[in-house]
Amino acid sequence: MATPPKPQKRSALVADPSSHMTALIAVMLRSIDIRQVDAVVDLAGTQAALARRAYSLVLVDDQLGGEALAGMVRAVRHDHEHPNRETPIIMMAAAPDAHMIARARDAGVTEFLRKPFSAEHIALRLNGLRTAPRAFVEAGEFAGPDRRRRRDATKARSRRAGDAAKG
Repeated sequence: MATPPKPQKRSALVADPSSHMTALIAVMLRSIDIRQVDAVVDLAGTQAALARRAYSLVLVDDQLGGEALAGMVRAVRHDHEHPNRETPIIMMAAAPDAHMIARARDAGVTEFLRKPFSAEHIALRLNGLRTAPRAFVEAGEFAGPDRRRRRDATKARSRRAGDAAKG
């Protein structure tokens, strides 16, 4: 199995059905020192761009396709040869609900951003990924960043110890 190519420098793909929004997000990314930004406005363009090169970050809007977008993310995560298999994918949405967030998480999306957002919000997500990275997991039908978030390791440890004592 070949190792996927690493992005050569900080680069991002922005996928949003609005070309105005992709341009605005590109400006935000450049303000936080991500200089190489590619933009696409549909699901087919997103798939083609992701297959073409490795990125250090991908931002996709849920309006690109809902379940079809989730299927694309799932396919990227399951393909051992895909150049963006382990790349952080941040999903954006103007009005996310619990179902949408769960679908994105279960597909392999790394983080979620609610629109409108600022460059600072993107930087906070990226800083969180750097300071508390989550392992890439393959379990059954899921492949992607670990869906569990551990805020306090001592609480998680004591809860699991309690669970083991009950079982």
